[in-house]
Amino acid sequence: MNKVVANADEAIRDVFDGATILVGGFGLCGNPENLIRALVRKGTKNLTTISNNAGVDGLGIGLLLAAGQLRRHIGTYVGENKLLEEMILQKKIDLELVPQGTFSERIRAGGAGIPAFFTPTGAGTVVAEGKEIREFDGRPHVMERAIRGDFAFVKAWKGDKWGNLVYRKTARNFNPMMATAAKITIAEVEHLVEPGELDPDLIHTPSVYVKRIFQGEVFEKKIEKRTVRKAS
Repeated sequence: MNKVVANADEAIRDVFDGATILVGGFGLCGNPENLIRALVRKGTKNLTTISNNAGVDGLGIGLLLAAGQLRRHIGTYVGENKLLEEMILQKKIDLELVPQGTFSERIRAGGAGIPAFFTPTGAGTVVAEGKEIREFDGRPHVMERAIRGDFAFVKAWKGDKWGNLVYRKTARNFNPMMATAAKITIAEVEHLVEPGELDPDLIHTPSVYVKRIFQGEVFEKKIEKRTVRKAS
């Protein structure tokens, strides 16, 4: 039951060229920072990342972009990432933009074993091109396929040695559903505790979904765009 590994480098030892990786976080909040840095060190190529956004220049998934390790990205938002924008325009990377609610549900469906579902979001737009359309209650719906990955990289506030996880605030947005939707889920945590120390009623991701866990060494917790109140 003990799923602890020594560090991020050991945790990603079997990530292979061409792998599809779900990467948790919302903006830079809740990013698995240590796992991303380890993947840059490993140098794995032709990766497909699935994440709400692709970080920013020099941070988060932006590190993988800069290292030329990504072939494809599936997300909802280009964000503040100028490098991603340039790579898209130069056709150096494939990008699939998905409406955020649809994105969430595709991942949730993947974790629940549901292969596809219908949604009205995107009907009649470029989002629906090439997809099956059905009418329900007089309204067109687009069929969307579930998303699953070879690996999921998630970041939690606390986790125990069995792999039970607790997230904190905004970091809970995509990490829990991604943890369910991969063959191998790897969790980095700020605080690694003994089994029994976490309140069972407060666990967000049960250990059954987690294959490896480790306590991260460095959490920079960068802010994408700092806004402060003007002096009065």
